[in-house]
Amino acid sequence: MAQVPQPLDALAVRTWCGLALRALGRAREEIDAINVYPVADGDTGTNLYLTVESAAAAVEAVFEGHEAGAEAGAQRPTLADAVQAMAHGALIGARGNSGTILAQLLRGMAQVLAADAGSAHTDAQGLRLALRQAADSARQAVAHPVEGTVLSVASAAADAIIGTEGDCGAVARAAYEGAKAALAATPGQLAALKRAGVVDAGGLGLVEVLAALVETFTGEVPRLPEGSRQNVHARVDGVTPAAAQERADTCAEEGGPAYEVIYLLEAGDAAVTRLRERLDALGDSLVVVGGDGLWNVHVHVDDAGAAVEAGVEAGRPYRIRITHFAAGDVHTAGAGRPPRERAQRAVVAVVPGEGLAGLYREAGATTVLARAGEPPASGELVAAVRRAHAREVVLLPNDADLRHTAAAAAEQARAEGVRVALIPTRSAVQGIAALAVHEPDRRFDEDVVAMTSAAGATRYAEVAVAERQSWTMAGVCQAGDVLGLIDGDVAVIGSDVTATAETVLDRMLASGGEMVTLVLGDEAPEAVAAHLEARVRESYLAVDTVVYRGGRQGPLLLIGVE
Repeated sequence: MAQVPQPLDALAVRTWCGLALRALGRAREEIDAINVYPVADGDTGTNLYLTVESAAAAVEAVFEGHEAGAEAGAQRPTLADAVQAMAHGALIGARGNSGTILAQLLRGMAQVLAADAGSAHTDAQGLRLALRQAADSARQAVAHPVEGTVLSVASAAADAIIGTEGDCGAVARAAYEGAKAALAATPGQLAALKRAGVVDAGGLGLVEVLAALVETFTGEVPRLPEGSRQNVHARVDGVTPAAAQERADTCAEEGGPAYEVIYLLEAGDAAVTRLRERLDALGDSLVVVGGDGLWNVHVHVDDAGAAVEAGVEAGRPYRIRITHFAAGDVHTAGAGRPPRERAQRAVVAVVPGEGLAGLYREAGATTVLARAGEPPASGELVAAVRRAHAREVVLLPNDADLRHTAAAAAEQARAEGVRVALIPTRSAVQGIAALAVHEPDRRFDEDVVAMTSAAGATRYAEVAVAERQSWTMAGVCQAGDVLGLIDGDVAVIGSDVTATAETVLDRMLASGGEMVTLVLGDEAPEAVAAHLEARVRESYLAVDTVVYRGGRQGPLLLIGVE
């Protein structure tokens, strides 16, 4: 049976976002592995995934809002509703150089597709115009466009659909084929890619997104002939991604700025024009996307403070994210300095909050700070492994949601010659337990087993405040309710932090324990620690309690029971 042509409507946008997210999820590690330009920091795939994840979540929120108001006669989401949500979600969630450019690509499409606010759908001609505007607006957002990058792939996709006949599916397939051909040509356009023997990572990500667009309209996933995926998608001239990472060291000789600075900015057009000039003089890889008063700013600089100050002068910067390309990374090759001796073993840990970061550092760990709502990318974890400068590394993600990111980072570090063991810690208190038994002088395997055992023997809980109404394992919670989560699931819903924490602690100790660890955030009530310590002392003999401060960015309260 012939495929019924599908229009580009709100439902198609929702489907596309979901399919693109799954496609990037499958390809994320591969894209990370071939990331050598503009910085060989191994996070392009993760950044693209997180950008599309934010876009997809925004579109889902539009549909959930419609479903919630359906009984009141609310109209179905229009195409404009969906594409504007997609573009806004990508803008506020954009990560890294390629993620920021992808956000502008989606914004360019939205500018065309939302022009008729009441339209339910658009046809093939509307999709052609949207893809053209996407490519052009993305190129304009980059201060110094470079051929052989995602910009070339986007332009080729837009060029390939000129004169295309047929429905939206035919247009999407032509765009995909044009992008795929352009991707294969990128090593011949950019010296860094040719030296490393790979295609452009951001371009590969865009090809995956366009493949998802083809699937949205046709139901078919574009497939390359057997054996050609390696050559077109992952490598050229028989060079594997692991070998590409080794070759990427040649890029380090060129040096570059030491920091990546990203922030959202509320500012007017004129102020942003001045900001572009200021940041262009400070560094490179400048991409400023957005409009209508909200912008996402990305730049690589040596003076991170000056880049932020420029944003303050232009308007109101927030969600400021500064990543240091640390020693051993391509940005700080340190020409003329003798290489420092590698340590035998190190621990790299993701920690929520500066207070815990200080505690981990005192115990000898190299830390990566996890900000609320902004999980670290695999490139940040790889940079931390390099910063640790050790032959053997134990990696503690301290978050169940980071397991794939941490696994990708571990694989990349192994490709660079570092022996890495990933311990699947799901909370910072499990990481504390693992760190407590860490002995760098014993055999690596024995140390990893001891740390894994200590982490696995530690139950963990968190007390938090609900941000919105939702269904939980313990029933329906309302915004402002206090939630007690045990081993990741909501077990208690209460109205008072101290009372909820006591209930959670009692449930955890009901099955036994020898040590209670409490980690308090700055927002936790002053009396909660003393109350819980007294509760343990009075009701649970031979159980010790230790209290740490998690800091301003840390969770409200973490509880660990060993």
